[in-house]
Order: sequence, then structure tokens, then C-alpha cells
Amino acid sequence: MTPGSPASKVERSRSRRVSRWLLVQLGGAVFVLWAVATLTFFAIRLIPGDPAEAVLGGPGSQASQETLDQVRREYGLDLPLVTQYLQALGRLLAGDLGSSYALKVPVADLLGAQIGGTLLLALFALALAWLCALALSLWSTGGSRTAASVGQGIELTSAALPHFWLATVLIAIFSTTLGWLPPVSTGGAAGIILPVLTLAIPLAGFLAQVMRETLLDTLDAPFIVSARARGESERGIRLRHALRHASLPAISLSGWALGYLISGAVVVETIFARPGLGRTLLQAVTLRDVPVVTGVVLLVAFVYIVMTILTDAASRLADPRLRSAETRR
Repeated sequence: MTPGSPASKVERSRSRRVSRWLLVQLGGAVFVLWAVATLTFFAIRLIPGDPAEAVLGGPGSQASQETLDQVRREYGLDLPLVTQYLQALGRLLAGDLGSSYALKVPVADLLGAQIGGTLLLALFALALAWLCALALSLWSTGGSRTAASVGQGIELTSAALPHFWLATVLIAIFSTTLGWLPPVSTGGAAGIILPVLTLAIPLAGFLAQVMRETLLDTLDAPFIVSARARGESERGIRLRHALRHASLPAISLSGWALGYLISGAVVVETIFARPGLGRTLLQAVTLRDVPVVTGVVLLVAFVYIVMTILTDAASRLADPRLRSAETRR
């Protein structure tokens, strides 16, 4: 490939587009992480209570005023709020998440021990929600008016179900009444089924709504009419052509969906007594354990950013229109 050839110019143009896209994504990621760290820092200090008491074991520690003052000086809690904020940002820029006030362990080690369970739960729930949404959207758009009405009712109902209520119902049915599944996490495969269902069902309803509407629009598109004119079967048209286009909005929403699932894990992990980031965050907020709260929120934001970038890239690969638009720029 010669430097001045058309192919070389196209390659340089493509490299510039990719570099520009990466810079935009990186800049957005830095801004989001800074905003999350800032909001978390000030929000956690609006909660009533004294962080110094968390360092000493909580409000029931009955620590003396002298001890509390010593802890405030040691942790910089006696400094002006702006100074504390700047120091916290400096530590974060250096990659130091600090140590837990309550557990007296590095926050990075604590998060490393908890993130695996939460990510496993969220990814299983996302995969199940996708499968259910695909099946429901295909069935509800199959041509039957009854299927369309029932499918739409299922989508609306499941999308509106709160996690805590759904978890209670699932425990009452499958644990208390039928005795098929344990009501709390046991560490085995059976213990993750109810938490996954609790997270997946509402998300499946929302994704199915998006897929169904897009699938209906796609089935009336000109390229689908052309495929029918060529004699392709209705099943082949739906599976080979329409479904790929109908899934594009859901692919774009997958980054948001993972963040939604991780936030829902706060409720689900607490109800099912399952270790993970959600349960750790709830305990840290209760104890005003500022380093742990900051670390969990930043980690969740980072996972959300990575998933958003990956889903954006997947959308560009799956949708030729996005690639064509980039080429014309």
C-alpha cells in the first residue's frame, strides 16, 4: 500500500475516526468518574452522624470526646470540607482508595473480594433478560392479535415489578410453598437462581417492549418487503433480517442495563443474604464508611462506562448505517 494511494487515505481516515472516538470516550469516562466521586463525597456527608464514630466501631462505641478528636485529626476529618475534598481527589488520582473505617482493611482488597459475586449475578440476569425479551418479542409479533395483547400485558407488568416485592413472591412460591429453592444464597448453583430471576424479570419486560416496537417497524421496512418478494420464508425473514435490526436498541441499552442490575443488587443481595457489592454498599452507608462507599460507587461507575463503550462498539459493528455515517464524516 503506497502512502498516496486511495486505500492508504481511507486507512488514515479510519484511524483518525477511531482515535477521535477513543478520545471522546476517554474524556467522557474521566468526567463521569470525577462527577461520581464529587457527588458521592458530598452526599455521604449529608447523612446524619459522625464518620469518626464509624472509625471507632459505630455509634455504640461510647468513645470519649478526646478519642473522637484524635481520630478526626488522624483522618483529616477536622479540616475544612473543601480541603478534605481536594485531599480525597488527590488520593483517588494516585489510585489510593484508602482503608475501610469499620473493617480496617484496604478498600481495594474489599472490593476485589466482593465484585466477583455481584458481576456474576448481574451478567446471568442480563443474559436471562435478553433471552426472555427475544422470545417474548418474537412471540408477541407473530401475527396473532391475542399473542400481541398478552405479550404487551406481560411486558408492562414485568417491567413495573419492584425488586423487593418480586423477591418476596418468588421466595413464598419456590421456597416456602414448593420447597424447590433455598430462600437465601447457599453458595451453590441453586442459591443464585432466585436472585437472578428477581433481577432479570423486570429488565426482560423493558427490553421486550423496546425490541417489539422496533421489530414491528422493521417488518414494514423496504428491505423486508424485498426479501418477501424474493420468496424468503417469514421465519427466515424474522430470524435473519428483522431480528438483528430489532435488537440494536437493546444492544445500546445493555450498558445501562448492567448498571441497573448492579444497583438492583443492593436490594437483592440484602434480601437473599448474598455477599456482594450491593450488600457491602448498604452496610457502608449505614456505618458512614466513606472510603468504602466511594470505592463501590466508583467501581460501579467504571463498570458502567466500560459496558457503555463496549455496547457502543457492538452497535457500530452490528449496524452498517452507523459505519456509513462515520465514513461520510
